[in-house]
Amino acid sequence: MLERTLERTYVWEIPVRFTHWVNVACIVVLSITGYYIASPFVTTGGEAYNHFAMGTVRYIHFVAAFVFTASILLRTYWAFFGGNRFASWRALVPFLTPEGRGKVGETLRYYFFLRRKPPYMLGHNALAGMTYAVIVFLYLLQTLFGFALYGEANVGGVWWNLTSWVFTLMSNQTVRLWHHLIMYLLIAFAIQHVYSAFLMDAEEGNGLLSSIFTGFKFISKEK
Repeated sequence: MLERTLERTYVWEIPVRFTHWVNVACIVVLSITGYYIASPFVTTGGEAYNHFAMGTVRYIHFVAAFVFTASILLRTYWAFFGGNRFASWRALVPFLTPEGRGKVGETLRYYFFLRRKPPYMLGHNALAGMTYAVIVFLYLLQTLFGFALYGEANVGGVWWNLTSWVFTLMSNQTVRLWHHLIMYLLIAFAIQHVYSAFLMDAEEGNGLLSSIFTGFKFISKEK
């Protein structure tokens, strides 16, 4: 008779977990303040200079944006130079290898109810990795558009010089529209991400949810 044991395995390193939760906090703050900037829903009596509500919200938005950018830079560095194989950029492009493409196909079969159990993956599954690659691209666009708009407040400044080329491709209002739409895409992803995390934790039984806090997953062994 086979006896099953669980082997504790370190998967998510501290920089991965740290940047994950920093990103979560920043996206919440940026979404709330960004929505307010686009459509103010709090009004105050008297002259604006006595309250400076919009200025305060914009300041919080800008601080969160800089923190978010620093977090993305740290995570990018870790993906290319510092992390283990689970944190590597290669996890985001599984389709580059025959084995990776096979895992993408097997994961799709699971999501289309063509197989009962998801394919075994200790790190990100192949389809999740590809999804995160798209999310990283949206992060980059959102950051670029945000700093382009930020640079307009100081024409000739550092951010204007770095990002003003964006306005040669599209108008100010188009940049604002895309900045707003990407926010909704990231919110939709966050909802799906949480649902999928609970689903895969229940299906795989390897401590997926707790791993983003502890860094450890559990591998089933038979002996």
